[in-house]
Amino acid sequence: MRIAFCYPPFSKNGRFPNLPQNRQFIYTASKAVKLYPVIMATAATWLKNLGHKVLWLDGITRRLDWKIFEDNLSSFNPDLIVLEAKAPIMKKLWEEVNKIKKRNEKIKVVLVGDHVSYFPEESFKESKVDFILTGGDYDFLLVNLTKHLEKCEKLEPGIWYREKIQNSKFKIQNSGRFKLDHDLDKTPVIDRQLTCWQDYGEAYLHRPCAYVMFGRGCGIRKGNSGACTFCIWQHAFWQCSARLMSPKRAMAEVKNLVKLGVKEIFDDTESGALWNYQWLEEFYRLLKKKEILGKVIFSSNARGDQLDKKTCRLLKKLGFRLLKVGLESGSNETLAKINKKEKIEDIIQGVKNAKNAGLRVMLTVMVGYPWEDENDVWKTEEVTRELMLYKTRVGDCLQASVIIPYPGTPLWQEARRKGWLKVGPHEYEKYDMSKPVLNSQYAAEKWCQKIWSIQKELKFVLKSGLTVSSINDCLLLIRGAGSLLGHLKDYRGGKVV
Repeated sequence: MRIAFCYPPFSKNGRFPNLPQNRQFIYTASKAVKLYPVIMATAATWLKNLGHKVLWLDGITRRLDWKIFEDNLSSFNPDLIVLEAKAPIMKKLWEEVNKIKKRNEKIKVVLVGDHVSYFPEESFKESKVDFILTGGDYDFLLVNLTKHLEKCEKLEPGIWYREKIQNSKFKIQNSGRFKLDHDLDKTPVIDRQLTCWQDYGEAYLHRPCAYVMFGRGCGIRKGNSGACTFCIWQHAFWQCSARLMSPKRAMAEVKNLVKLGVKEIFDDTESGALWNYQWLEEFYRLLKKKEILGKVIFSSNARGDQLDKKTCRLLKKLGFRLLKVGLESGSNETLAKINKKEKIEDIIQGVKNAKNAGLRVMLTVMVGYPWEDENDVWKTEEVTRELMLYKTRVGDCLQASVIIPYPGTPLWQEARRKGWLKVGPHEYEKYDMSKPVLNSQYAAEKWCQKIWSIQKELKFVLKSGLTVSSINDCLLLIRGAGSLLGHLKDYRGGKVV
């Protein structure tokens, strides 16, 4: 089969969407945020390895104009097209699906992603899509689907499709609720050339950088997993569970990236592998045995309550540089309401432990919770400033955003019940962070800009600058400044644009 993995070049007022591999969506002026879609890349690699012809066509990341995008797709002449869906672009995506089917009805169109995992039937009613793969293991399901189309292999749970009943009439069917019992060690080492890995990266990572997912889901040490009520992936993709591939399988990915000359590897698993200390120890032994230790830098998502002194010391030995830690709010009441399963004291101590060990930290912060008042957001700003100015080194940074509860998440359901929504539940295009969708007791956009701007304050800039020790640090600062200015344009005048 000829299979195309596509991101059509949607845009809005000259801004491009953060769609590939993004939990949070925004049309942004920043040119520095281009995340690599790991699961899509795994699927593309897997299907190529099985003998299919594969096209990787990311019109968003490459900033293609529509004619070039459509010419590339048409010349490839695909049998099957795979598109990633997210709430803010659903209406555009339905139009694109219908355009594809109008040009050639024989092409099979597949939708994957968090929104269609919650609402699969909707897209069949609004478009001529052929298949929808629900859950986060859609790489496994795509392999199964192609075998079904070629060899009539039985469909795994999680696949929705049209069944023709008579003439032109169809019935929507599915193979059952998706399962997460796949062995991650069976996934192939990603073909980075096929998936144009050098097109991707973020300002806070050393170049060339690459993305991996050593696991799936937000693991925590106190049993089960994270379940933040705003987190679309944890609820739509992972059913609030977490698992890791083996350290040996992770090492195969690392070896391939080292051969490509990658300087920094970012683990985009929700909480990395940091929740499993034994996993980290085995990974360290393998790095040392294979003589890879010190040849590449690691960075990762993390939870603050994972960062005890012992873990931070091991991460430093492993070659970790930066940890992306979700602060979310400085209010314990808010952390409890969003089911963060940690307290602000845990996060503060964890971040300080990491910085004491010589690690850099990126904080992620959200504002605009309906139950918060000015005192709560002041706490968030104060905690953020405290942690950003604590042992500041070049590479420390933060991200701030207005809380967007995507349709289907527990927070969205609560907002509907309690009348917090400022927009209609199906006005999906308004969930693009251009304006808050929740009622707030304070000006959320202005506070978002205020928190972002901590990185512009003289004390932070000087402390960062004084720790510059290499050309790579200088490049990191330059890219970071450019990214910051781009993001601040998104909140120009205190208004998201």
